[in-house]
Amino acid sequence: MPVRVLIADDQALVRAGFRMILDAQPDIEVVGEAADGEVAIRLARRFRPDVILMDVRMPGLDGLEATRRLLGSVEGTPPRIVILTTFDVDEYVYASLQSGASGFLLKDVSPEQLVAAVRTVSVGDALLAPSITRRLVERFARPGPVAPDPSASALATLTARETEVFRLVARGMSNAEIADALVVSEATVKTHVAGILGKLNIRNRAQAIVLAYETGVVQVSSG
Repeated sequence: MPVRVLIADDQALVRAGFRMILDAQPDIEVVGEAADGEVAIRLARRFRPDVILMDVRMPGLDGLEATRRLLGSVEGTPPRIVILTTFDVDEYVYASLQSGASGFLLKDVSPEQLVAAVRTVSVGDALLAPSITRRLVERFARPGPVAPDPSASALATLTARETEVFRLVARGMSNAEIADALVVSEATVKTHVAGILGKLNIRNRAQAIVLAYETGVVQVSSG
């Protein structure tokens, strides 16, 4: 089955360009387009896409609120949402990741990068370069003491192996790369990742990456 994609952007040229690129791929199908957040939610509930490319700034309901509503209300497996932005670092992007988005793309992305991004998030991997994640956390994470986070306190419940996998996920490694590094099967890594997400009560790998930096599991200053 092809990866089903919904494109939400208020610029018709952006939607048309992305559709042309994605529809040219045999394993990807664009099932709908939306010019604002309300329409994106309606089409997402109707077509049940695997991946949504969601612009941040749209008239009416913006992409951030649309992401929150979709991930908080969809029954069954929620779509993977990739935030589109014209800005390299954007406070809305950080908030979107906290809301459960799977990553973000700049709108000047190359056709090859766009296709690779859709394929990456469709299989559950995060679309976040570690260097970009560090910059997001450095700029937008609250400095100093913060209120206790249930996810952070749950870190103590991770096994030694899960903690090891968690650190590798936070470095942006895929399941296949983690499997090679730990000399285990990819299926074993998937089981560990699922267990980590469940224990930390987070939606996806992108949130795991942000949490790892915020809680110091991975240091912002690390290379």
